Amino acid sequence: MELLNTEFLGRPLRLEGNMAGWQQLYWDNQLVSERVASADDGEPIEHHFELQHQHDESSVRCSIILDLEWQPFSISYRALVNDQAVAEGARDGNDLGSSTPSVVTPERPQLNMMGLASLGFKLFKSAKVIKVLLAGLSVAAYAWLFSLQFALALIACLVVHEYGHVRAMKHFGMKTKGIYLIPFLGGLALSENKVNTRWQDVVIAIMGPTFGLGMSVLLLLAYWMTGEMIFAGLSAFNALLNLFNLLPVLPLDGGHILKSISFSMNSIVGLVVCILAAVAGVYVSYTFGLALLGFLLLIGSVEILLEWRYRQYSRLLPLDRYGQIFSFVWYLLTVAGLVGIIIYFAGSGDAVLGLPLKVLQS
Repeated sequence: MELLNTEFLGRPLRLEGNMAGWQQLYWDNQLVSERVASADDGEPIEHHFELQHQHDESSVRCSIILDLEWQPFSISYRALVNDQAVAEGARDGNDLGSSTPSVVTPERPQLNMMGLASLGFKLFKSAKVIKVLLAGLSVAAYAWLFSLQFALALIACLVVHEYGHVRAMKHFGMKTKGIYLIPFLGGLALSENKVNTRWQDVVIAIMGPTFGLGMSVLLLLAYWMTGEMIFAGLSAFNALLNLFNLLPVLPLDGGHILKSISFSMNSIVGLVVCILAAVAGVYVSYTFGLALLGFLLLIGSVEILLEWRYRQYSRLLPLDRYGQIFSFVWYLLTVAGLVGIIIYFAGSGDAVLGLPLKVLQS
């Protein structure tokens, strides 16, 4: 994870590391120091390096002295040039949670046939042709299954769900690539940045279903005011769609939430919880022939194993105890709200509105 990002001698100074003690220090995007420091000894960590003057052969001796605590996270630094202090500062978990890692832009290669082809593809994407094409295919697919009116309304529900993810990404200062609608599979919100903390992962994952819950509540209010059955149907099926996304299975939203909470508590506990969730999902897939869920489970299981194998090298700052409890309560309240809407419409006696509950009961 990016532990520190500040200015030093007129150029960016960036420190990357993890809880296993690995640290790399970059000055002007060039690696100047690398070391492994114990996370438990409590001693200051020192990085020493030399910088050459551009106009002569003389060098400048530089040092960065760090005081690092992981739980709760805090880091303070003191920068020295030729043994003279020139800068100091500090950063805590709130600063880390509200930031995104720096993206180093590679040097542009000279244009060639492959470069021109790549440029053309980027222009094709920038023109939003792919998004429009996928959106059109999604409307056609859902209209073929249901009706054009219902398909357009369902697309609106999917967009609201994915916008919840996008809104969370923007809250953390991430650059987003937008929303892609995928026929028969839903939607996908993409970001140009990676998350830096487990808290960011939880918030981005859960904001989609939270926005979806809000959409179902608005549709419920519209049904109460107008009596139109299409609002009732959309509210119930949108609740089921968002509830499905909260299944504790990777790569669904619920899987990201579960992984972030469980691996923040304890790595062994996290692995056991994720394995139990995967086993439960396999049982459901085997019993009811849910091929899509089985496919998602396969992908999620691989991700869990990779997370376990390289857990000590994770670049994500874990949740503190408050974050774990808050995330779990937020998750339960969202699930309860969606289930409540499904049960409400099932009690109306209408066979179609009762379908989402039958899906949950089956």
